[in-house]
Formats: sequence, C-alpha cells, structure tokens
Amino acid sequence: MFSKPDLKTARSGQREISYMAEQFHYPPEVLNLLVDTIPLLCRSKKDVVLFLQGAGVAQEDLAEVSRTVRTNAASINKYEIARTVLTKVNARGDSGLRPRREIIKRAVEFEEFSTCWPNDQLKAKGLVASLRGVVNVKDSFTRMKQERDTEREQTLARARAEQSVAAEKRAKIEDISSRLAALFNMGNQPQARGKLLEAVLNDLFKVYGIHVREDFRRKDPDSAVVLEQIDGVIELEGTVHLVEMKWLKDPVGVAEFAPHLVRLFSRANASGIFISTSEYTESVIKECANALNQKTMFLCSLREIVMLLQRQDDLLSFLKKKSHAAIIEKNPYLQILA
Repeated sequence: MFSKPDLKTARSGQREISYMAEQFHYPPEVLNLLVDTIPLLCRSKKDVVLFLQGAGVAQEDLAEVSRTVRTNAASINKYEIARTVLTKVNARGDSGLRPRREIIKRAVEFEEFSTCWPNDQLKAKGLVASLRGVVNVKDSFTRMKQERDTEREQTLARARAEQSVAAEKRAKIEDISSRLAALFNMGNQPQARGKLLEAVLNDLFKVYGIHVREDFRRKDPDSAVVLEQIDGVIELEGTVHLVEMKWLKDPVGVAEFAPHLVRLFSRANASGIFISTSEYTESVIKECANALNQKTMFLCSLREIVMLLQRQDDLLSFLKKKSHAAIIEKNPYLQILA
C-alpha cells in the first residue's frame, strides 16, 4: 500500500488488501502523521506505550521507552516515545507487518475523541482525518497497481500458455512430417504403407484441430460382412467430409475414384476429399467437376501436403481454399504448391 514491499513478499507475490495491502513500510509522510497523531489520542506517556503494545508491537521494540517512562518519565515526551517505537517497527520485515497494519487500523478508526485532552480533541480529529485521507489514497493506488499487476500476470500467463501450445503443435507437426517422409522408403511394403498413410494424415488433421474420425468399416448388421470402408471423416466449416487416401504409382483413374463417389452420394449432406500420392487422370477431374452440381468434392495430392508442411502453413486454411474453389469456381482440383 505505502511504498516498496519487503523482499520476501515481493517474491512470493502475496497480495492482501486491508489498511496495508502488502508488507510495506511506512513512507515518511505516514510515519510523521502517526508520530503527530498517536500522542494526541493518548492522555499519558503510559497510554502511548499501551496503545502501541495493544497493536502488537514486540516487547523488544517497547523495552527502552517503557523503562524510561518507568524510571525517568520527565526525560521523554509522548512524541519521542511514538517516533522511537514506530521507527523500530518500521525497520522490521515480516515480524513488523502485523503491528504496522494494526497501528494504522487503530489510528484511522479512532472515534472516542472525548478521551483525549480537551485542548487536543480538534487537532486529533484533523490529524486522524488527514491520516485517513493518505491511507485511502495509497490504498487506491495499491489496488490499481495490484489490478495492473494481476492483468499483466494474466496476459503473460496466456502468452506462455499459447507459446507452449504452439511449441507442442510444432513438435507434433515435425513428427508427422518425419513419419510421412519415412513412407517414401517403403516401396516394397505397399499395403503397410497405405495403412500408415491413413494414420499419418488422420494425425495431421487432429493437430490442426479438425474434428476427425479415423478409418472405419460399415458392416451388415445380420452377417457382419463389411459393406464399405472409409479411410477417415473430418468436419470442415460445419460439413462432414468423407476422406479417401490412396498411395498409387499411376494417376488415379475412374476405377479407383468411383467407389468414393458412390459412398459420397449414398449419404445426404456429406462432402468428399480424395488424397492421392499420384496425379489424377483427366477423366477423374472431369467426373469430379460434374459431381459438383450435387456434391462438394475436391481432390488433393500428397505433394501439396508435403509442401504445406515444409512451408509450415495452416492446413485448415489450405482445405478451405480448395473447398471454396470447388464450390465457387467449380474447380475440383485447385493445386496449392506455394
């Protein structure tokens, strides 16, 4: 509330709002006001000692003035008592926090001015009012500072969390990119490579936060015969997309493309994505373009995805751009290589 915090409190970040919000020492103006005010609130020197003792001041801080009041009271006045003790309390760290707070609390809440010497009552009221004003102003500044500090901490925490999420996402993308590159060395294991491709691309969709359902089989409920198999399902702009993935040596022909188109037309409100390691024949691109009159369907090459990962571009934006090209421009195969 008042000035610089004790080092321990500054490090721990404790915040407590009362008359003293943190482990702050009295600044000069507050110390001087207390020295001027407390003697007026107490009729005798012993009363000043009792006021400070009641506020929780440590005996070692009171010992000197207590002994002087008992043995040679004429050698010290009430103001000297207040200044001597308050200076000692103000020099303390943690152990002085509670009495510093309590002294302020007792002074600003003092209302029984009838207990003061008659000639001191008006002056005491004025000093207590001044002390209240200083405390209120400094409390307000402390609260504003604490609010700013809290807001700054929250902003930093959000930034750190975002950085952590971004770093984790980059690490996952790098792992997927490595796994994808490794598939090109599996020429003698085409079936295993095809299954791994599905897993890699499904993981890629997940990293970019695209809702995904991995490959599944639809079976006949009576015979358990597999009626169809779908490599993956994603949700893009609120629309379900069936995803087909193929690792082929030759360009995708109608024979490879037609089953996916059939699956797509057998489902209402579903769109489609076909991803291939090879290019597409003109007949497939034409067939896909004709289907756009009834279904949203677009083609994608694995090369595009590899280059996207190398550029560290956003997969979601990439897919949206291809979808929009299919819907708006009737172009089912917009190639995005840069």
